[in-house]
Amino acid sequence: MMRRLTSLSPARLTVRLAVAALSMLAVTSASFAQAPAAAPAADPANTLVLELKSGKVMIQLRPDLAPKHVERIKTLSKQGFYNGLKFHRVIKEFMAQTGDPTGTGSGGSKLGNVVAEFSKTEAFRRGSIGAARTDNPDSADSQFFICFTDFGCAGLNGKYTIWGKVMAGMQYVDTIAIGEPPSSPDTIIKMYLASDAGAAPATPAAAKK
Repeated sequence: MMRRLTSLSPARLTVRLAVAALSMLAVTSASFAQAPAAAPAADPANTLVLELKSGKVMIQLRPDLAPKHVERIKTLSKQGFYNGLKFHRVIKEFMAQTGDPTGTGSGGSKLGNVVAEFSKTEAFRRGSIGAARTDNPDSADSQFFICFTDFGCAGLNGKYTIWGKVMAGMQYVDTIAIGEPPSSPDTIIKMYLASDAGAAPATPAAAKK
């Protein structure tokens, strides 16, 4: 099944953005009205490096929010799984989605699904990274998305797992080609843990051939 952000389909995106833009300053939930949970101090073992053609994006992993998802991302990154994968679904002012070796939105890894780890305190914002899934809340795997704006991803709060946050290089994410799929999609050159920088796989994994 295709792993899409089911609570914000393309057909409803325009209406959602308009409503969100008007109400983004209002308190929508007592939980999310509070300040975001304090993130742990950055360390190489929980810092992900996402290399794009435009530059490097530094991502802070959040095992405090989603330990199972973070472990999955770490495992696949160490395998070189993400190297060479396309951003197959990119919607302006919403998000950029990747992590599918087939480039169609219906693929994943061979490791199976990860049980949902939705947060009641952490809200999606610009730079938030979440796990893509099907209608089944427990169907996340390798695919993920990066939010372009606060209001574009506001409807995902409490419905999708947040496992990371862009710390630096968001300007490079902003340059990812738009489209579903883009006519000329951008790809992940390499993605690896900062602690493994010297040993990061240089070529896409064999499974993507």
